[in-house]
Amino acid sequence: MFLPIFLGGVVAVITYLIWWNPRYERLAVEFAPNPVPPEYRLEQAMWAAPLFAVSFFWFGWTSYPSINYWAPMMAGALIGFSTIWIFLALFNYIIDAYLFVAASALAANTVVRSLFGAGFPLFASQMFDSLNPRWASTLLGFVSIALAPIPFVLRKYGPHLRRKSKYAPTHPAHAAAPKKADEAV
Repeated sequence: MFLPIFLGGVVAVITYLIWWNPRYERLAVEFAPNPVPPEYRLEQAMWAAPLFAVSFFWFGWTSYPSINYWAPMMAGALIGFSTIWIFLALFNYIIDAYLFVAASALAANTVVRSLFGAGFPLFASQMFDSLNPRWASTLLGFVSIALAPIPFVLRKYGPHLRRKSKYAPTHPAHAAAPKKADEAV
């Protein structure tokens, strides 16, 4: 059952290379000579976040022995697919938003992600044993629903948040442009 997660991830990387990367290259030309605002990186996560939540409900509620094993396998593929899209979108967003301190921002992100990755196995087996696969996956689906608005919020309020940060440079073209002295006349 782990193979579909891997295959979903492979398909996600391929679609990133075929669809999202060329799209970003077109945006770079459109915004030149200024950089593309980091919030454009979030569109991928805005598609993937709801898919991620749906995939957990799908996985959980097709895990009955009476249901063909292909159903949860396809849900696993969607989990892998959406995980990679979310990861790539937020990873690129962090790089674009924190340009000169991107390595530190990514290191902090990696530490937090690794803490969750180390902590989850400590209770995951007990959670799936006590709640059964259906309700444990449903719980994860509800957590995913609670977190799904993050890329949408960052897309809307990201420029404002970056302007308040002393570590996230904001290009002058993306900030409110001050009036020139000769325009004031």
